[in-house]
Amino acid sequence: MKDCSVEYALDLLTGKWQMHILWCLCQTEIIRFNELKRKLPGISNNALAKSLRELEENNIVLRIQYNEVPPRVEYSLTDLGKSLKPILILLSKWGTDVINSKMPK
Repeated sequence: MKDCSVEYALDLLTGKWQMHILWCLCQTEIIRFNELKRKLPGISNNALAKSLRELEENNIVLRIQYNEVPPRVEYSLTDLGKSLKPILILLSKWGTDVINSKMPK
């Protein structure tokens, strides 16, 4: 029988921007849309909104909208999203190790 748990997890996190967004959210407790957009050069408003919506639908990101003028929306990781932080830190370390191993000695 095929183990589909990894496939399921990857399906939740697959997309051009999901991992980038999660990494940004791991770096800060709460972030607003425009601040997040500034941290992700090259992402469009539509792509960011779509990715955040998908992460919210999968209970990984929490979106809080305040009824103010102008409207204020803040994003943070849910407990499920926070459980990804150790994995993302390990992935970051792995990436650093790979980059350093390719450096001329």
